[in-house]
Amino acid sequence: MCEFCVRQAEDEDDGGAAGSSQPRGRPARYSRNYTGAFCKSPDRLLGMGLIRLYQLTLSGFVGNSCRHIPTCSEYGYESIARHGLWAGGWMTLFRVSRCGPGGTSGLDPVPEALGDGFHWWTPWRYLSLGRKRG
Repeated sequence: MCEFCVRQAEDEDDGGAAGSSQPRGRPARYSRNYTGAFCKSPDRLLGMGLIRLYQLTLSGFVGNSCRHIPTCSEYGYESIARHGLWAGGWMTLFRVSRCGPGGTSGLDPVPEALGDGFHWWTPWRYLSLGRKRG
């Protein structure tokens, strides 16, 4: 996270007991999308907004046919929230391409952090994130 986002996350700290599941004074949020802390930059909000728009409109017509957990739209939402529109968009594109016939299936979570080899000028490296190892 950027320095501003780290400070923002510290300011939003609940200050309660370690076992508390929600911050004090806020209602419980139930969402199928990522609810963790992230930098709310315009590009991330735009990407997340487009995915949410898809979830609310076209997703019902496409059907529940995703072969992965989390679904491709949930994966896209979380990857853009965590890693930004550029990296998260590439990760989402490669994830959707793996979801077709003959592709992978199963549990495929968004990585917490990207390695040192992932740069904006090497988008093809995001293809290796969802491949099964072994």
